[in-house]
Amino acid sequence: MVLATLIALGIPLALSVRERVNDEVRSQAHSQAAIVATGATPLMSGEPSATLERLARIAGRTVRGRVIIVDRRGRLIADSEGDSRVGVGYLSRPEIFRALKGRGVQVERTSRTLGEPILATSDPIIRGDQVIGAVRITQSVEDVRVAIRSSLTGLGALALLVLAFALVLAVILANRISRPIARLERSARGFASGRTEAPAPIEGTAEQRSLSRSFNAMTVRVTRLLRSQRDFVADASHQLRTPLTGLRLRLEGLRDDVSADIELVQEVDAGMAEVDRLSKMVDELLLLSRAGELDTPGEVLDIAELVNESGDRWSATAAERGISLSVVDRAAGKGVFCARADLERAIDVLVENAINYSGQGSEVSIEGGPDSIVVADRGEGLEEGEEEKVFERFVRGSAGRTGVKGTGLGLPIARSLMLPWDAEVTLVRRPGGGSLARISFPDSALRDSLTER
Repeated sequence: MVLATLIALGIPLALSVRERVNDEVRSQAHSQAAIVATGATPLMSGEPSATLERLARIAGRTVRGRVIIVDRRGRLIADSEGDSRVGVGYLSRPEIFRALKGRGVQVERTSRTLGEPILATSDPIIRGDQVIGAVRITQSVEDVRVAIRSSLTGLGALALLVLAFALVLAVILANRISRPIARLERSARGFASGRTEAPAPIEGTAEQRSLSRSFNAMTVRVTRLLRSQRDFVADASHQLRTPLTGLRLRLEGLRDDVSADIELVQEVDAGMAEVDRLSKMVDELLLLSRAGELDTPGEVLDIAELVNESGDRWSATAAERGISLSVVDRAAGKGVFCARADLERAIDVLVENAINYSGQGSEVSIEGGPDSIVVADRGEGLEEGEEEKVFERFVRGSAGRTGVKGTGLGLPIARSLMLPWDAEVTLVRRPGGGSLARISFPDSALRDSLTER
């Protein structure tokens, strides 16, 4: 913006300065010629004079050119460059000829003597009503151009100085404006990732300070609400564990009492299964309420080791259900910085879902890559638009309507466990049927597991 303004204003100004300097040089030559003519009038006797020569020399220094004085016949009688050419006739010079006719002129022509363009200014010397001589001032056109270039150079230097000052000022102002916004943005990012302990600094303009105060008030309120919600879920889960345990013990005792009646045994077994399901839901709610808290320190974990251990844990369950479970290692010695318990739990959620929603004779694979862990199955899959809905609590998607038991909390737990480590858990439809569940790790979490340990 500043540069555009300087260009828009500088070009017309430069043109104006060039014309102004050119006119000033020419005007000064006219004025000096008139002054010399006036001063020489009482000194004109038709012969060379030391006073006339001194007058010409002073005028020559003033205009930075050559000043000569001629008599009425055009003979040189005074020269600012010395008396070596005194007596030489100058009547053939057009500006001298016109001045002796009573007309002062200023012309730009090429000098035959010098072989270069000159600016010649002449003025008649008049006594009474008679022309008794003439004054001529000659200046090099190149000197005039040098004067113009010097003025334009000065103007350009001033413009560069103004531009540099404007840029420095703009950088200072931009930093003062952007620094508070950047710090507020970092605070917002930290709050979004679960770090709520550091408030945003109150600084900057009045509007920025007001925004920071509003942000801090919001974070305090949201933190309080989240803490209350987690505390409520944790307290409720703890309180529910005792009656559920008591209920299961009673059902186990009742089963022993009615062991002779097959139908009653089946009903009691069904009731115990529901109690177990409810107990699992309570445990998952308790885990979900604590997810996102970095209680467990992170460490560098070998991705290949993790997927192989997961395959070992679930191979028996998959075999019981007639499902082929395979492990693929493409991690290439890569590791990830994360809490082992969190990552293992998230992987188990994805593998358990894949096995539960896959039919007998189906295939499930666990693949460890250099920046992700992928669990693929050929089960019921997802319907269009369910990719994000299934990460909401208690939402199981269309596959949950097939009769597979579940709580609808596994995927939210997996995503919540990975959130503090900046890892992303996604579930998408697999081409050809089934689902692809992926844990993607950020570049900041990836390590060379062979060298870090």
